[in-house]
Amino acid sequence: MQSIRTAGQKSLSTKLNAMATTLTRFLFALPLVWIYLLLISNINEVSLPPLNEGFVTSATLAAIAQIAATAFMIMAFRYQNFAVATSIVKTEAVLTAVVGVILFDAVLSGPGWFSVVIGVAGVIVLSKTDIGFKAIFQSPASAYGIAAALCFAFATLLIRKASLSLEIDKIVSAAYTLAYMVTFQSAAVLAYIVLKNREQLPIITANWKMCSFVGIASMLGSVGWFTAATLQNAAYVKALGQVEFFFSLFITHKIFKERISTREYIGMALIIASVLVLLLIA
Repeated sequence: MQSIRTAGQKSLSTKLNAMATTLTRFLFALPLVWIYLLLISNINEVSLPPLNEGFVTSATLAAIAQIAATAFMIMAFRYQNFAVATSIVKTEAVLTAVVGVILFDAVLSGPGWFSVVIGVAGVIVLSKTDIGFKAIFQSPASAYGIAAALCFAFATLLIRKASLSLEIDKIVSAAYTLAYMVTFQSAAVLAYIVLKNREQLPIITANWKMCSFVGIASMLGSVGWFTAATLQNAAYVKALGQVEFFFSLFITHKIFKERISTREYIGMALIIASVLVLLLIA
């Protein structure tokens, strides 16, 4: 679902600016998310809890990070093909592990740190510039992709923290967190569009079918991510999610008709290797 949603957003990005494309992910998923929350809470016979300060702080920061991440990812697509830009963003799995260790008291083993080195090497290869830390940021696609990955990493860790703070059935808490965040994100990005890019609204309306498609795919994918992040260590969830990469390759070839160079294949392979190390050894 993540690959499908992202492909839809890439298609919309040729007609809408980054923030308007970001809005479609949240606004068109909003009613579906609330329907899901009400259904899952009734099925599990769990009453929705009152908001607490810890939840609101973590969920709001996660929502803001996810908005920024989505906007950065869409900008990365404008400088690189779908599969390569997606693979750069997928360094979020490694960054989630690193940020988790530094700021969220998570644990990362020796092999886990080794995976970080492999992932960084992959990004440098994909940047198509001379090797070095500065080289990564000389490529707009790499800079935007890494910015998106970092924001997604923070979002995932904060989602887990917010969901667990509710101390109710984890499936319901994940749905509750999702509903809160999507409501906040829809309101915040829509307000921005109305104030700064009002001309984008008629374009969104004219492309309502693709926007609805993105919203449905976003809702289905987010339900999976939020639930998994609540049940398991965020770094491992992101690592396992790299199977999405193979769907990205298929979409790149079959839908967008984009070519992938040998160097790009090597860079993507290094990034995938880094997350496999994280998943299988770390």
